Amino acid sequence: MARQTVALFGEAEKGEIGTPLIMKSLSQMNDILGHPPSESRGIFFAIQFLLYEQEVIYIRVKEEGFSTKDYLKGMKFLQDKKQISHLTALCLPGVGDARILDAAHPVTDAYEALIITTEQDLYDYLTSLQLPNI
Repeated sequence: MARQTVALFGEAEKGEIGTPLIMKSLSQMNDILGHPPSESRGIFFAIQFLLYEQEVIYIRVKEEGFSTKDYLKGMKFLQDKKQISHLTALCLPGVGDARILDAAHPVTDAYEALIITTEQDLYDYLTSLQLPNI
């Protein structure tokens, strides 16, 4: 059975910002990304996916949830099906920003992929939406 692939946006100690990096093992990830900054969830999620034998496309952002330019650059790369043939999920820890989540829709639609986030990020997103007055 082929490995599933998860694209993940997160902070890291090392690695070029905005450049997708394919991770197939924990040792490779440690060598390329180094240690996670405090309050970062990206590397935590990457470790979990790798332990479950999933391939990770790690896109380093300057600040999780806030570096909109870095997220949009990564989303553009992920939309190119010549670069990536299969994507199971898109993991966006720390993201509650509607602009970033809206940019994720073409990616998830193209691959029929899931969005993985945390309950806090979902709450931030839902409470930021403008709901009509009833």
